[in-house]
Amino acid sequence: LHFHIFSHLLCKRTRYCDWRTAMTTDRLALIALELAAAAIHPYPVGLLEYLQQNTTHVSGSETELEIVLGLPMFFRLYLLGRAMMLHSRLFTDTASRSIGALNKIHFNTRFVGKTLMTIYPGTILMMFSVSLWVVAAWGLHVCERYKYTHNALWMVSVTFLSIGYGDVVPHTYCGRSICLLTGIMGAGCTVLVVAVVARKLELTRAEKHVHNFMMDSHITKRIKIAAANVLRESWLIYKLTKLSGGQRDHSRVRVHQRKLLLAIHHRYHLTLLSSSLFSHFSTFTTVHLNASQMNNLMYDMLSEVQGCRAELDSHISCLEKNVEELREGFRSLMPLLSSTLSTQNSSIRHLLGEREIRAETVGVRGSDG
Repeated sequence: LHFHIFSHLLCKRTRYCDWRTAMTTDRLALIALELAAAAIHPYPVGLLEYLQQNTTHVSGSETELEIVLGLPMFFRLYLLGRAMMLHSRLFTDTASRSIGALNKIHFNTRFVGKTLMTIYPGTILMMFSVSLWVVAAWGLHVCERYKYTHNALWMVSVTFLSIGYGDVVPHTYCGRSICLLTGIMGAGCTVLVVAVVARKLELTRAEKHVHNFMMDSHITKRIKIAAANVLRESWLIYKLTKLSGGQRDHSRVRVHQRKLLLAIHHRYHLTLLSSSLFSHFSTFTTVHLNASQMNNLMYDMLSEVQGCRAELDSHISCLEKNVEELREGFRSLMPLLSSTLSTQNSSIRHLLGEREIRAETVGVRGSDG
């Protein structure tokens, strides 16, 4: 309730807001759903037989009831992301909230999961796989009523890794459904493992700079060697054709001509490779500069937003002070108005009394005359 009332309430910093403002129909439905997920607990199947030391077999209806109430119990794991979102400095920082608001990003459990998967991919994937193994093994143990839990763990591991030895097989529809879901989740986790490994094997930005420099140096050396080979073959051809006199070995001339063509082709290929590497390096440098400029721009915008927010807070505080002064002025004005009105009433009554006396005096004089 604390999260739903105060995390999305825009006027929570003022003292004039009402908490019922945030209670919309969708939010009430979400709160009811979360309370239902938190209230689900598996039925204690076999507890009475265990206390009575009874070895009777548990019925299938009780097993189905335990599965129906037990598996949704693990929906409470979403509270981990909620707790991290409410108590982590990374997600509660004002700068992070401002950047998220500028980019229209909502700080919810899904965003927390994506962020953690980006920062700690291996750890999060391992924790997810182990949690899935434990949950599936528990469900399979309840469905199949294995005597030992390690049979369920072995069955889930074999199904998760898509091996399928066949030494342990499920016999109930509930167990088969759990094995089917485990196989699907195992295929998804395998794809995620491949993606994480590929990301780890990818060169970083600094490593790409070093790699491009090394390749450029190596290609430059090869271009120089190819140019030297072209000059050497040209000199040998000239030597065999012009300086040999009347004795000319045509076979050796053709061999050196062939080597000359290969050297020219090799140098041309290296020149193209060097130009493509230079263009790739220029593109990478341009993207890096654009990213740096974008970071600087976002930092400037964030600084301006923080400055505007501080100015807005100061204006709001001034307005609150002015409102308080107006209230105090109105409160002090009421006694003045009441005293002024009472004075005016007394003066008016006095004038009316004098007029009545004068009228009576004039009437008495007229009657005497």
